[in-house]
Amino acid sequence: MSVALIYDPIFLEHDTGTGHPECADRLRSILQHLEPLRDTLLWLEPGPASHEQLLLVHPDEHIALVEHASSLQRPIDADTQTSYDSYEAALKAAGAGITAVDAVSSAKASAAFAAVRPPGHHATTHRSMGFCLFNNIAVTARYAQEMGYEKVLIVDFDVHHGNGTQEIFYDDSSVFYFSSHQYPAYPGSGSSYETGSGEGEGYTLNFPLAAGSGDADILPLYEESLAEIAATFRPDIILVSAGYDLHRADPLASLNVTTEGIVQIVAAIMECYDAPKLFFLEGGYNLEALGECVAKTIKTMQAYD
Repeated sequence: MSVALIYDPIFLEHDTGTGHPECADRLRSILQHLEPLRDTLLWLEPGPASHEQLLLVHPDEHIALVEHASSLQRPIDADTQTSYDSYEAALKAAGAGITAVDAVSSAKASAAFAAVRPPGHHATTHRSMGFCLFNNIAVTARYAQEMGYEKVLIVDFDVHHGNGTQEIFYDDSSVFYFSSHQYPAYPGSGSSYETGSGEGEGYTLNFPLAAGSGDADILPLYEESLAEIAATFRPDIILVSAGYDLHRADPLASLNVTTEGIVQIVAAIMECYDAPKLFFLEGGYNLEALGECVAKTIKTMQAYD
């Protein structure tokens, strides 16, 4: 089996406007850096997430709001823009995870990387925000559970806390949310005191990092803490919010993580437990660092194939 790359050209058509950091050039840089690996990957085009699949996470009114904003080409908030093709792109970004689950469950692929936009981890049950329209990884988690993957571990190394993902699963013991992120920073959540509620108490684990933190600060979280959590939780599938804005060159954050540090994080995730692993593109706004790090992420994934 090989690593699947989930991609659709519609992702380039989600137009966020001149000067917006979450732009189509992000994917163009990734595709350029992946060219040497093209023939080693299983390229899959996602279908759109169905209305019923979106309803696993988002209510009707939220889905309708995103569709309406896109039809009018209006922003949802100051950060979160839409264009005529944004709704279709968002449906396929959510659908990419469904395609990825199907690929690993049918043994077509050993692992998958979803190179999608718009990203997803800031979208809450009821609200699009932080460049995100639907919560791609949350829709995937619920679909995976429908497919028999009962226990889901979500790992989020984006520099910004995945407030939407945390909110969606905060009281759910079947989904463990593990996040490292710069704190305090947008969106302001993700303190170490946020650990879940009700049946989900203890199934959220946040590692807030101060500005300037680097490889030596973050690597033990993945090489030690994540390994311990995975061994205890014993997930059936592992979903990864792969945000490359933790890189030292990123313009929207202030961590000091190197390219090699990111490679080691990915290796630690691949090693942490024997379960299928699906990666989802989130942030990352230095185009060169983003393309290079995604290519090295996929090379690292292939090393465990």
